[in-house]
Formats: sequence, structure tokens, C-alpha cells
Amino acid sequence: MSAIKFIWVGKLKESFFRDAAAHYSKKLGRFHKLEEVIIKDAPGKLPPEEKSLREGKAILEKVGPRDLLICLDEKGKEMTSVQLSKQLQRWDEEPNLTPCFVIGGPFGLSEEVKSAARVKIALSKMTLPHELARTVLLEQLYRAASILRGSPYHHV
Repeated sequence: MSAIKFIWVGKLKESFFRDAAAHYSKKLGRFHKLEEVIIKDAPGKLPPEEKSLREGKAILEKVGPRDLLICLDEKGKEMTSVQLSKQLQRWDEEPNLTPCFVIGGPFGLSEEVKSAARVKIALSKMTLPHELARTVLLEQLYRAASILRGSPYHHV
């Protein structure tokens, strides 16, 4: 079973986001070993840019040498669910790399984190709240894993 790592900024505050994320994490966990790292939000009194910088530093401290850093960013590459499944398969075939998905906090990812990323993916050209982006990413990764296994979840 291959692994997928996630680095998230902040806890999910709303119960409906926690429930949805837990639902898709459980389903995705049938196909992949999941590792979740939660970075504490930067202090609220800081200006937005300073928050992103502090959170970015904390993110990069959690990235291991085998982690393939994948940032979720509205300017990243958009993919269909089938394209994501093919990409997930390629990542699974890399024995020395673990896909490591990163979603920043309310003010996004620092330029330092974006520069360190080997891959940037956009869930949409629209800006999504980070809590919703986390849930959508988990669902799409579950969908991608289901496509690879021929599950009827994705109606192709």
C-alpha cells in the first residue's frame, strides 16, 4: 500500500468540514496509507503576509527528503479526475517518493513553499476556502484511487 502525506495549515473548525474530510479520509485510507501533519495557524495579530511566511517556514520544516511536495494553488495545473488518477498512479510507481499535498491557511502559501513545490495543482481557478479545498482534495484523491481500481464510484 502506497502512502500519501498531507500538510494542512490549521484545524477544521466547522463540524461539517471535519465530518466530510473524515469521511473521505476513511475511504481513501482503504487504498493508501495516510499521514496528516497539521501546522498551527500563525497568530491572528500578524499581517497576512507575515502569517503566510511563518506558516510556510513551519510547512517546509515538515517536508521530508522523500516527500514530493505538491502545492494546491489557484494558479496551478488543472486536471480532470481521470488525469489526476493517472498522475496518482505515476506517483505510486515511484518507490522513493511520497506525494505530499500542501494546503495553506486563509492567506495562502508563501512564495517560499510554492517555489519548493515540484508540482502545483489547482482544484479550480476560483479561490476556495482552505477548509473546502481540503475536503475537495480528499474526495478527488479517493475518486482517483477508485478510478484506478475500477470502482463504480466514478461513473466513466
